[in-house]
Amino acid sequence: MSGRHEEAGEYLMVAAAVHARIDSARIRSVEGMGFAAVREGPTLEATVALTAEAVGNLPEPPEGPIVAEGGEFYEEPADRVGLSFQPDFKYVESIGERETVQAAHHAAYAARDLLL
Repeated sequence: MSGRHEEAGEYLMVAAAVHARIDSARIRSVEGMGFAAVREGPTLEATVALTAEAVGNLPEPPEGPIVAEGGEFYEEPADRVGLSFQPDFKYVESIGERETVQAAHHAAYAARDLLL
């Protein structure tokens, strides 16, 4: 997620979803990326909807869980946030998951820079 801060009186939030095959310590392969952007203020509802749209824009739906950092969803419990995602949702637990989330952050920042 990128752009949850106001700039020049407006927001541009960009989310990137990375479909990756991982093991416990690293990314094995990236199967695809999905992106979504919105010019809306950063609320929990807007953030969840934007992220769900990015996941929906993946070339293929993920087989495993959707993983994010708790801070992306304002530290809301994973079971509450997970109601908006399929197949499953959870917060980062392994190094491989953290690496995948970092790749998504970098992709979102880069996409946001291109859109500005």
